[in-house]
Amino acid sequence: MKFKPLKERVFVSYKDELEKTAGGLYVPDTAREKPQRGKVEAVGSETKEVKVGDEVLFDKYSGSKVQIDGKDYLIIKEEDILGILE
Repeated sequence: MKFKPLKERVFVSYKDELEKTAGGLYVPDTAREKPQRGKVEAVGSETKEVKVGDEVLFDKYSGSKVQIDGKDYLIIKEEDILGILE
């Protein structure tokens, strides 16, 4: 399935990595912080600074989490992107 975001929105894939404490315990999903790093999969027609394939950092509580074909994605506004990793 393909997804095309509208206007200045960006479609970002990310991985939820298991977090472990120093004592070896796994942190449950409910206590884990949201990811802040991902790969741009698609961009809306009004985006100016990011393109498909860019690895980006974004605000911790930005965007809407969606699941398509069993994978997790975020739909965020371009203004919530803090920078592009090179």
